[in-house]
Amino acid sequence: MKKIISLVLAAAMMLMVVGCGGGDQAKKDGSGAKSDKQITMGFSQIGAESEWRTANTESIKQAAKDAGVNLQFSDAQQKQENQIKAIRSFIAQGVDIIAFVPIVETGWDTVLKEAKDAKIPVIVVDRDVKVSDDSLYVAKIGTDSVAEGKKVFEWIDQYMAKNNKKPRVGDKFNIVELEGTVGSSVAIRRQQGFKDTMAASQNASKYNLLASQTGEFTRQKGQEVMESFLKSDRDKIDILFAQNDDMALGAIQAIEAAGLKPGKDITIISIDGVKGIFQAMIEGKSNCTVECNPLQGPLLMETAKKILNGEKVEKLVYVDEGIFPADVAEKTLPERKY
Repeated sequence: MKKIISLVLAAAMMLMVVGCGGGDQAKKDGSGAKSDKQITMGFSQIGAESEWRTANTESIKQAAKDAGVNLQFSDAQQKQENQIKAIRSFIAQGVDIIAFVPIVETGWDTVLKEAKDAKIPVIVVDRDVKVSDDSLYVAKIGTDSVAEGKKVFEWIDQYMAKNNKKPRVGDKFNIVELEGTVGSSVAIRRQQGFKDTMAASQNASKYNLLASQTGEFTRQKGQEVMESFLKSDRDKIDILFAQNDDMALGAIQAIEAAGLKPGKDITIISIDGVKGIFQAMIEGKSNCTVECNPLQGPLLMETAKKILNGEKVEKLVYVDEGIFPADVAEKTLPERKY
């Protein structure tokens, strides 16, 4: 009888072990992540200042839905203090991972250390941050702003030579620049890429940066600043470099109001690649756009899942981007997703 009881107890214990082990394994997928627990991501967006930003937000929201990620979304309305509050709220909620688009480069050390102390990984999206310790965030995904600025000058230099353009006044092409948000990494780096490439060019002596001022990445401010440029230098401006398409679209209105022909009297190149600038190129009012791809949602969700599964990810992950001059605009517009 004792032997029988012992055998029964041993069999029961084996069933318990198998049952527990089998149940835990059933909760995991092949990567080791628990598949029955929905990932919660806290995401802070800077706002909705442009067509590009709207497309960026929609991409992230749709990608989260497609990936089965519970997205806690916060709109900072262009204020860093709102983003810091949102990140602290995400930490208090105990989300699995935090992602955010930093409005400006600096001022993130304290709140990101709080996230690290809470063992919540952080992904920086689209723009860059300057922190004292790079381990405060796991990865940065998005676009290469320096490369975008570089592409702008390279295109300008080739275009002016190819079309045998001549300065409207004097012997140098006068450039005006509409900058993005003051202190934002994207504005700093786009200008850096542009200026460094121009300075290193063998044709550097042919160009003069006549004026540069922030248009805050908005159409209205771009129009206002361009009006100011035109009041003082209407007959001197040869080239407009707008750090985003929305500012360029605002500037086009100002140029037309001043009695000039955008795209002809003033060569216009901007960055982003939104549908509005493609339409302007088709109408002959702009000359080129350098793509900054806002469709970063799928890459963000993919990267987040890898991090939470314990997989190694690259510190910098960039999306693909192209250059679209006016002569391809009509063909390309129907293919654009933003």
